Amino acid sequence: MKVSEEDVRIPGAGHEIRAKVLAPVGGGNWPGLLLYSDIFQLTESTLRTCRRLAAYGLIVCVPEIYPRGELAGVALEFDDAGKRAGLAGAASMTTAEFDEDRVSVLDHLAGRPDVTTVHAAGYCLGGHLAFRAAFDDRVASTVCFYPTGLHNGALGADQADSLSRAAGITGQLMIIFGSRDPHVPAAARAQIVSALYEAGHEDLELHVYAGGEHAFMRDAGPRYDPELTDRGLDEAVSFLRGRSIP
Repeated sequence: MKVSEEDVRIPGAGHEIRAKVLAPVGGGNWPGLLLYSDIFQLTESTLRTCRRLAAYGLIVCVPEIYPRGELAGVALEFDDAGKRAGLAGAASMTTAEFDEDRVSVLDHLAGRPDVTTVHAAGYCLGGHLAFRAAFDDRVASTVCFYPTGLHNGALGADQADSLSRAAGITGQLMIIFGSRDPHVPAAARAQIVSALYEAGHEDLELHVYAGGEHAFMRDAGPRYDPELTDRGLDEAVSFLRGRSIP
C-alpha cells in the first residue's frame, strides 16, 4: 500500500526529538512500530526500510538517536567521517539519556489515536536500543537486527545493563544476526542467547543468516545483501503481524 510521511517533534526532557512518522495512506488504525536507526541516524537508506515496513500495515516512528548537541537534525554519510561522528554521538549519550528519550517517543507513539498496539525494532546500535525498549510493558514485541553491545554492555558513555535486565522483558522477542558480523561474533551470540534462555526467554525467535556481514540490511555500501534483507524483513513482518499483533 502507499505510505505517507510526516515530520514530527517529540517533547523530550528539555529538548525536542526529531522524528518521522510513516503510515499507510487512507487512515485507519494500525500497529505502531518504534524503529531505531543505526549510528548514521535518519538517512535515506533507513527511510527506505521504514517505507517498506509501513507499506505492510504499520505506523512507523523513527526518531533521531542523538537529539542533543551538534548531531541533532543531521543524517550522517556512510563514510569514515560519518562513522566517527556517529560513534562520537553514541559516546556522548548516557544509557539514562537513551532511556529517557525512549520513554518520550513511546509516549508519543502509544498516545496516537490511530495506533493499536506498540512494538519496537532497530539496527546495530539501534537494535540494542530496541532491546531496551522491550523493558517497557507497553511494547508487545521487539525485533533486534544485529544488535551491538548486548554481550558486553557497550552502548554509550557508560556501561549498559541491558542483558542483565532481560528477565524484565514481558513481550515477545526476535533477534536476527549475520554469521560474519565482527561486532557480534559467534561467542558473543552464544553469550546473548544463553543469557536470554537463563532469563526465561525460551521461546525467543532467533535467526543467524549464513554469510551476513554487519549492516547487511543497509542498502548502501559493499556489505548490503538484498536477498538476506528481504528474508529479514519477511521474518520481521511475519513475526509482528502474524505472531505478535492481535
